Amino acid sequence: MKHSTRSYPLIHVDTARSGAVGQAGGVLLTRAAEITGLTAGLRAGLGRWRKPLAVHDPGKVVSDLALSLAVGGDCLADLATLRSEPGVYGHVASPATVSRTMSALAGDTRAALRAINQARATAREQAWALAGTDSPGHGACATDPLIVDIDATLVIAHSEKEHAAPTFKKSFGFHPLLAFCDHGPSGTGEPLAVLLRAGNAGSNTATDHITLTRDALAQLPGVNPSRPGKKILVRTDGAGGTKKFTRWLTRRRAQYSVGFTLPGHTPGLLKKIPQQVWAPAYDADGQVRPGADVAELTDLLDLTEWPPGMRVIARRERPHPGAQLRFDDVEGYRITAFATNTTKGQLADLELRHRRRARCEDRIRIAKDTGLTNLPLHGFDQNALWCHLVLMAAELTTWTQLLAFAGHPARRWEPKRLRHRIFTVPATLARTGRRVILHLKEDAPWAGLVMNGWTALTALAPP
Repeated sequence: MKHSTRSYPLIHVDTARSGAVGQAGGVLLTRAAEITGLTAGLRAGLGRWRKPLAVHDPGKVVSDLALSLAVGGDCLADLATLRSEPGVYGHVASPATVSRTMSALAGDTRAALRAINQARATAREQAWALAGTDSPGHGACATDPLIVDIDATLVIAHSEKEHAAPTFKKSFGFHPLLAFCDHGPSGTGEPLAVLLRAGNAGSNTATDHITLTRDALAQLPGVNPSRPGKKILVRTDGAGGTKKFTRWLTRRRAQYSVGFTLPGHTPGLLKKIPQQVWAPAYDADGQVRPGADVAELTDLLDLTEWPPGMRVIARRERPHPGAQLRFDDVEGYRITAFATNTTKGQLADLELRHRRRARCEDRIRIAKDTGLTNLPLHGFDQNALWCHLVLMAAELTTWTQLLAFAGHPARRWEPKRLRHRIFTVPATLARTGRRVILHLKEDAPWAGLVMNGWTALTALAPP
């Protein structure tokens, strides 16, 4: 008997023409882009930038870039992955054409972004309509509102890019502000708007929050951006807890839940609250959390300069063993607070709803895993376009999960897992007659899931 000392087979490697496809699962993304009308909207909206006799349409270039980011790219050159698979992604523009297209769009950034955002809004409306009862906006009302999360992040620049500046964390780069629609525990959420800012932009600049919120509301199907009403809840951390921003939301009759900075005499205020007033707080699963309580401070604070109807709710909690105590801890309790204009609901429920804003951090992490980690271009307007490509890539991924994997755990998978299990499923292309058939590798672990997703998307396609 011959015993091999090798752990893996001995293989001879070469290059040759074959019908193999390396990113076969990406057909789910292209299918979702087609049935939601995103590709058609981009072609129509960006048609004015197409030169006579041009081979490549600017709308197709933009959608290809978004697809490239969705399957793992993080720069313009990564479009080569799609370019090598014309059977799946069609004819993809050359690097020179892509660069010229980005420069042309950046020459009139406002008009280009207006066209891109209109295409995104129309596609979102179609995606939510196709999702039916699984749509995040289904049944939104004052007691169960559609939640818009707002938060900022830092994007480091490793070279002298336009408007890159020192940040408050002593780094160098940009300080974009982003808005996301929260899908709750059943989904990963989806981006709505982005505002690219220099690295030294303020965290609590109310004007920026208003601009971003207006853009985000314009993306929501069936919502009037000028008067969204109580079925919309805007949720932010303490950076959004400003008088100007909360007044702006109040005038539009929207609900809000924002971080609130307590005054310096907070210890004295807390002593005025009887012990029996404190109610048990909940953990992330909605169960009573030992050592944590909530109470309302509205009547103990001077809120005359704030919008009418605002409530301030505080949470106290014993720090976990080993935690570093802070100078603003009160009698061994960690104190946090938020403000809201929601009038109904138990304090613990409202406080838990506000703390679930932490899901926005996951959305930002996903955006950074989809091309936001680095802004690869030099011009500020070009990088603003890049940020919107990141939004489209994340939206395409979310809409694919929403429509193809409803009821399956893949609905909540993050990009890394989707790429590893779904988008890189191997396959071969075959042509018979006038048909092109993609044969998924039968024994690939997730081929069945990809096939089920394709069947679900095909059933939603127009006849």
